[in-house]
Amino acid sequence: MTAASARPQLVPVGDNPTRIWGMTNAERVRRIARAQKLDGVQEDGATLLANLAYAFDPNWTTHLAQLPDAVVTRDGVPVLAHVTDPATRSLVEGAMLGGTAAAAGLRVIAAEDEAGVLNEALRKRERPFAERLIPANVHAIERASYDGAYKGVTDVLTKYLWPGWAFALTRVAARIGISPNGVTAIGTVGCIAATVAFWYGWFWSGLAVGLAFMVLDTVDGKLARCTITSSTIGNVWDHGIDLVHPPLWWWGWAVGCAPYGRPLEDETFWIVMATMIVGYVAQRVIEGAFMRLYGMHIHVWERFDSRFRLVTARRNPNMVILFASLVIERPDWGIAAVAGWTVISLVVHAARLGQAVTVRGRSGTIRSWLA
Repeated sequence: MTAASARPQLVPVGDNPTRIWGMTNAERVRRIARAQKLDGVQEDGATLLANLAYAFDPNWTTHLAQLPDAVVTRDGVPVLAHVTDPATRSLVEGAMLGGTAAAAGLRVIAAEDEAGVLNEALRKRERPFAERLIPANVHAIERASYDGAYKGVTDVLTKYLWPGWAFALTRVAARIGISPNGVTAIGTVGCIAATVAFWYGWFWSGLAVGLAFMVLDTVDGKLARCTITSSTIGNVWDHGIDLVHPPLWWWGWAVGCAPYGRPLEDETFWIVMATMIVGYVAQRVIEGAFMRLYGMHIHVWERFDSRFRLVTARRNPNMVILFASLVIERPDWGIAAVAGWTVISLVVHAARLGQAVTVRGRSGTIRSWLA
């Protein structure tokens, strides 16, 4: 294995008693090493040194692992360094412990550089954080870590309404030791309870419980990323719930219109349900096809797609429509409006996929506007 292709071993340098997300920085680095498979000793001696005086975004280790003889600095001090020979390693370790400039001969990447790095998974350019880890900086570092765990684009509620709530809950969960799967379990109970409430026409109660579930649905993923505790079981569980429950909520809402006192006629009920379920599945298929064809989410292709993702017919925007309908005491109008919005969103996504195929055929390139 060549130095360029080896996975270096991530090694912590120094010590730091300041805790972040409820753990020491040394433990955080160990978790990053395990998650990114940087915990094995390489025969060629490739090593990724991590200065424990600093906390850094895991995207930095992903990026630097591909760049032998390179160093990430903050205010000139090495935070991470990918070294390939013992002499350079000794010099960099000394610089890290002494808080001095990195060894000459290494490619320097300043963490302050506005250019940032390209997140290949999201096809967007980001500026990962790298900050000195002292008690006064913990809140700001945790906020940067939390913000970095967000997807490139999301819906209007997740983006604007509850980041503050979810951040506070994520910090509490980390400090008292609740696992991401524990949060998912609590959320799952709430999701089921909301479905039952909708079914019986207890719409306000269902919305309240559903809101709590939607916030927790943000917390579990962010907690897993921030504490570096993502797991296959948790990922499947969380995404499985996300995939399955929305049609059940819409079905429960439509059924609940009868006990609420605003029943849908039989023909209208089945038209609404068929429209929503077919539209929901079709949109997921289109999104999957776009990802498979172009290696990125349809929502990060052009600026329009990112803006449309704020309101597209997913669970959270649909819940805004249902909430508005309940305010005027017409939940039946609400579920019909969601069905209509689902059709409009499906048409938009289908058109965008068709346009991408045309653009690819003409220019041969589909590139995210965020890159």
